[in-house]
Amino acid sequence: MFRGANPLSLDSKGRLSIPTRHRDSLLSESEGKMICTVDLHQPCLLLYPLVEWEEIEYKLRQLSSMNPHERRVQRVLLGNAHEVDMDKSGRILLPTALRQHAGLDKPIMLVGQLNKFEIWSDNKWHQQMLDDIETELEGDFELTDSLKDFSL
Repeated sequence: MFRGANPLSLDSKGRLSIPTRHRDSLLSESEGKMICTVDLHQPCLLLYPLVEWEEIEYKLRQLSSMNPHERRVQRVLLGNAHEVDMDKSGRILLPTALRQHAGLDKPIMLVGQLNKFEIWSDNKWHQQMLDDIETELEGDFELTDSLKDFSL
């Protein structure tokens, strides 16, 4: 389970170091093999351990390639999916196209989201946090049934 926001830096080759506390689980779950793709709704990347990505692929397989909306989701997620392997130093190389899509520069944020990570540019992450908190404070939205029952 991945949680927390980790400030990291991309090196000159576009590699990031997975925080030490997550390396063992990634090695044991997926032998350090991961899939990185774009997020459909946010300007960030999604990084899945291979075992978690296989569940996503199963769900994508269930979608109809004849339905234009479902086909678009398949095209975007699968068409941008790249296999990335964690090296002995705990680093992964993010493909150039994905880094450009998310506007990633040296300072980035690796954000745990239970079964995956989000990878954000540092600036976009901080702006998203401000926007999300402001939206919550304003309360100008309709709660889903799941959120109506959610409490801390």
